[in-house]
Amino acid sequence: MKKILLLLAEGFEEVEALTTVDYLRRMDIVVDTCSIHGEKKVMGAHRIAVEADKTLAEIDSSKDYDGVVLPGGLPGATNLRDDERVIELVQEFNEEGKIVAAICAAPIVLERAGIIKDKKVTSYPGFEEDLKGSQYLEDLVVQDGNIITARGPAVAVYFALSIVENLVGEDKKEELKKDILLNMVEEQICK
Repeated sequence: MKKILLLLAEGFEEVEALTTVDYLRRMDIVVDTCSIHGEKKVMGAHRIAVEADKTLAEIDSSKDYDGVVLPGGLPGATNLRDDERVIELVQEFNEEGKIVAAICAAPIVLERAGIIKDKKVTSYPGFEEDLKGSQYLEDLVVQDGNIITARGPAVAVYFALSIVENLVGEDKKEELKKDILLNMVEEQICK
């Protein structure tokens, strides 16, 4: 069974975090939500409190996980970026070739970790200058090797689908699209 670590910092973007957790769990992917603070309760950017499964102090290393997910939001993304433990963990996941996924403002964490030089990435508009050395794209979701980045809250579903596809395959991604009626929505949009 695949397992993901999703890091939560005060001020995280709720839609990005919770959509990803929900959709991955629907596909039987274990997701441990993890507060980087000393307590499990974490307040989101829009004043929605979430009780994390774990705290960062309970995480020994990346060895128990297939990837790490970093939701954006402010100041959530800067809180992740400014925590040296998070940077070391992201570097460890990357060195092992495991999934490192960041959405919205969270790619700034990847830049600080030094793992996106010459990599194709995207982010919330306005963070391009913070991602120097990367190949910045304006696509909704961008994958370069094990690194997945996405624009923001409106594309959280596609961000989650990309992670699902990488972990359990395209068939499971298509199954999820059908289960959440996304295939029906996409058909209506294309009419």
